[in-house]
Amino acid sequence: MQVFAKGARGGGSGVIWKSDGLFITNAHVARNTEAQVQLWDGRRLDARVTSLDPRRDLAALRVTASGLDAVTPGDSQALRAGELVIAVGSPLGFAGAVSTGVIHSLGPLAGMGRQSWIRADVQLAPGNSGGPLANAQGHVVGINTAIVNGLGVAVPISAAVEFVRRGARPSLGVVLRPVRLGMEILRVEPAGAAAAASLHEGDILLGSFDDLSDALDSGREVVRLRFFRGGIERVREVFVPLVARAEAA
Repeated sequence: MQVFAKGARGGGSGVIWKSDGLFITNAHVARNTEAQVQLWDGRRLDARVTSLDPRRDLAALRVTASGLDAVTPGDSQALRAGELVIAVGSPLGFAGAVSTGVIHSLGPLAGMGRQSWIRADVQLAPGNSGGPLANAQGHVVGINTAIVNGLGVAVPISAAVEFVRRGARPSLGVVLRPVRLGMEILRVEPAGAAAAASLHEGDILLGSFDDLSDALDSGREVVRLRFFRGGIERVREVFVPLVARAEAA
């Protein structure tokens, strides 16, 4: 299935998590609160984003539907190097494209925090993001996210299960990338906490992804951030409310 965020030029992929209309994709694909999903049978359904976790690059979407064919989650913890995996998505807009490869590794990646990621030599392209990575039994073991050093990177399905179960968590409403000094803000969501605090694209947050995650998960409603803008170090206090739960109707 394909996912199109409102106002975005391109799209991504996604998975049907529950037959009653709960979908999972990447946070960088969903972007806004409104989107559309296109099913394999060609139907387009309006969707709304009910939960985002930018740290894990996951988003939950809800549509009004029933009787959908939901995926079967596999056991990402049982993956081993050399195991066959299959990536399904819509690279460059070609719906239903399939790419096969093998698992390279499972664990943390430099500059991407303490979280575990799946790396596989599957061929991914823009449009694959948010789509399923399945094992030879057809069980979904990951959510395709990016390409790093020529290898496909996916969120382990165990993280997606936890994301849906937990639902709410604090969010800055930004997309970040690691740089030498910390994390550069690539995009600021218009209605997010960072926008309300007047953080801008190009600002460089000081510290690591782990430092930021710890601050957001601390339970404090106000997080103090240090950042560089125009070569000058600045400090901003940011109010970080919980986002809505993934299971919200």
